[in-house]
Amino acid sequence: MTAPFPFTRNVPGLRTGQFDLLVIGGGIYGAWTACDAALRGLRVALVEKNDWGSGTSSASSKLIHGGLRYLEHYEFGLVRHALGERRVLSRIAPHLVRPLNFLVPVWKDSRVGRLQLLAGLTLYDFLATGKQPVPRFKSYSRERVLGRYPFVAGAGLRGGLRYGDCQEDDARMTLFVAAAAQAAGAVCANRVEAMELMQDAGRVIGARLRDVESAAAFELRADCVVNAAGPWGRALVGADAPRVKLIKGVHLVLPAIAGCEEAFLLTAPQDGRVFFVIPWYGRTLLGTTEAAVADAGEAVVRPEEARYLLDAVNALLPGLGWSQDEVIASFAGVRTLHDEATQDLAAVSREFTIVEPLPGLIWPVGGKFTTARCDAEEVVDRVLRLLGRAAVDSLTARRPLPGAPMEAAGLGEFTGWQAEALSALARRGVDAESAHFLTMRHGTGLSRVQALLEERPEWSARLHADAPFLVAETVLALREEMARGAEDVLRRRMPLSLLVRETGAARQKVEALIAGGG
Repeated sequence: MTAPFPFTRNVPGLRTGQFDLLVIGGGIYGAWTACDAALRGLRVALVEKNDWGSGTSSASSKLIHGGLRYLEHYEFGLVRHALGERRVLSRIAPHLVRPLNFLVPVWKDSRVGRLQLLAGLTLYDFLATGKQPVPRFKSYSRERVLGRYPFVAGAGLRGGLRYGDCQEDDARMTLFVAAAAQAAGAVCANRVEAMELMQDAGRVIGARLRDVESAAAFELRADCVVNAAGPWGRALVGADAPRVKLIKGVHLVLPAIAGCEEAFLLTAPQDGRVFFVIPWYGRTLLGTTEAAVADAGEAVVRPEEARYLLDAVNALLPGLGWSQDEVIASFAGVRTLHDEATQDLAAVSREFTIVEPLPGLIWPVGGKFTTARCDAEEVVDRVLRLLGRAAVDSLTARRPLPGAPMEAAGLGEFTGWQAEALSALARRGVDAESAHFLTMRHGTGLSRVQALLEERPEWSARLHADAPFLVAETVLALREEMARGAEDVLRRRMPLSLLVRETGAARQKVEALIAGGG
């Protein structure tokens, strides 16, 4: 097996012989499918036409969660499934997945009352079997809610309930899973577009690819193809594509709530839809709205959607007083869900299914970021059956992701490792906030950052004064994380463009490093 990093854009490797499996799409589903298949011994190619996680997988709510709101629609199996994955992912990637407490305030006129919430959270904790990374729910009095969160609307407030879920950096997680696929033997490359599927006697036998950077086209033959391109996959399949519903989710990035480390699950007074207020990288994520769209190109934030979210949060958390002027950034993503005959988008099932629109072609539909790993197990099980291979157990639930401290002997629990890492970074002159996020973004791969700081101590400076990312991380992204341009660095290797309004100077620094060969 090779190392996960440097993560190498291996276009020449794509041209070498027949593959067992071609995975098209470098989002979280494509990355986990390639990783699982390679670990089970298949010869795998993984291609992404833009950058890893550049579509929906970098536009989520940044959560690893069971989906408390799905209990309203009686999706108990989905919630149990997701809570099991919350446990698995926190174990195999403690540097990327961290606990986060949520408060659910309850008012006199709340759509979901206190007793109903108590019953739901009791069930939520019951479905979370095994050792979980978060505490069980707890009830708060009205006085405690207002004492701790004075910005919450006091009129009619009856108290609140606190429960736990987990948080992550979705683009970073996708990158690490794709790198794990390389470590397992997969041949990976971004900036490689699948232009059309190749068929022989009605069976898919590979795809015609194009290296976006050189414009060179070539054929890749594979015994099976997985179309993990999400909402972009329909163009590849054409008339044989299954019927799906495209759902857009919108988020706004706002300033941090001073002194608050908890998230909020709220219900919009306009129409009863659930949305989140989430601390993230020293800022706040507000979202999501949901709307049906006709095309993935509609993944943009419209003014009325931003107003909807601001009106909702200001009605329930009026002490924040957020306005449009305080919005730092916004983003939208499009999910592919089942085409169900309902106008209530919250009721559209998130259950995962696999379809085979053509012989030799597998298409995952539905699912969510949290369950992508175990959903990919099902995809690879189907691939093995399609190839006529013997069943092989999946290893991804037991194999730590790159950077997980348990990979190195003697490091102990993550918190112990993190304390030692923070001390070492402080001695190198790295500020405390940047050091904290370095440990949460790189894990034991922090040694690669430290090597760069030895090479050039001045790289310990921040790339932008208002965001906790170092110049050294930019160099690392270009040298070892397959970043090909400034947008790859500033939006996905580090979410700097989501945290600050003006990125011009930072972009110039990145482009200068690219021009100088990193």
